[in-house]
Amino acid sequence: MQLVFSDAQYWEDFLPLTFTRPVAEMRCGILTFSERWQKILDNTEVSFFTENYLQGKFKNPEDVESLFLVTNFLPTETIIQQIKDLKLGEALVYEDELIAARINMKGFSLNQIEKMTDIKEELIFFKKPTDLFTYNDKAIDFDFELLTEGKVSKELSSTNGFLGDKKDLFIEDGAQIEFSTINTKTGKIYIGKNAEVMEGCNLRGPIALCEESKFNLGAKIYGATTIGPYSKVGGEVNNIIIFGYSNKGHDGFVGNSVIGEWCNLGADTNSSNLKNNYANVKLWSYRTKHFEDTGLQFAGLIMGDHSKTAINTQLNTGTVIGVASNIFREGFPPNLIENFSWGGFKDDERFKLDKAYEVAEKVMARRKLPLTDDDKAILKHIFDEY
Repeated sequence: MQLVFSDAQYWEDFLPLTFTRPVAEMRCGILTFSERWQKILDNTEVSFFTENYLQGKFKNPEDVESLFLVTNFLPTETIIQQIKDLKLGEALVYEDELIAARINMKGFSLNQIEKMTDIKEELIFFKKPTDLFTYNDKAIDFDFELLTEGKVSKELSSTNGFLGDKKDLFIEDGAQIEFSTINTKTGKIYIGKNAEVMEGCNLRGPIALCEESKFNLGAKIYGATTIGPYSKVGGEVNNIIIFGYSNKGHDGFVGNSVIGEWCNLGADTNSSNLKNNYANVKLWSYRTKHFEDTGLQFAGLIMGDHSKTAINTQLNTGTVIGVASNIFREGFPPNLIENFSWGGFKDDERFKLDKAYEVAEKVMARRKLPLTDDDKAILKHIFDEY
């Protein structure tokens, strides 16, 4: 059966991370929301109900009977079974919002739903970017069990120091860890296929280092941290998520942050995650067009895809960076850096679209991936409309 992953009302709330993807393609824990639900439901026949300009890259639903899902929550065993048991015309509702329905996508209409069941259990629901790092420990725990059930971890090399219970460490085939310290007392640690932890690293769970990614020499990694596939991380990080294909390869601190794909943080880039007066951090909301109180004392950086910082860049607490921005001027840039900014400051010129394509092509070629016409169309839409 076709799975239809819906952005529902959440797409705008996750900007700038969702400028270039549906909500279901964000990463939290070890997996993306899409990967998690495919694994839970043992189904890889997926499509997306998202913004029109994204549908060229992310498959439109076919006109067939489907399981329609809002993906950005962690289900319980009871909820999973309820979803599997749905019959045509039935739906599940949480806090007055539809989260799952068995429906025919031909002539799509929620009027097809004849029976709605309220979910009474309290769920971990991700409703804004800061929720991704706030609840990342719960997502790592969930995915760890999902991915490792019935599997045997590769042995940890004797050159490493280890604290905790070995059942909370899982190392996939091809991964390398030597002369580092691994602490699972504070949370589970997952090391993905062909990932590498270079010598002298200190890992304090919960941590997920995904496929083909690396912790560079001497990195200090505090949980709950997720490094998506094909990324490199050095220096010091605390409770961050990198979606994938991005690098923070050098010294410098980043905490309580979410970084998209194809980003690069120059050497000694630092992002503050705590205000000097210890007040709650405010972040820009693309929905309300205002800075909104996050309710959090610790919140650092939210960075859209294809953005870059120069060496020694210093970012204020609660900085939001759009897509394909380049931050290189001296001094602290503002807390909102616009899409395609060339410099990082409010009155700077825009990064030319053809040059943005050129850089993206070079960066993606290093990972043997093309910048497709669909990718270009998405970037052009963001450039023209936002």
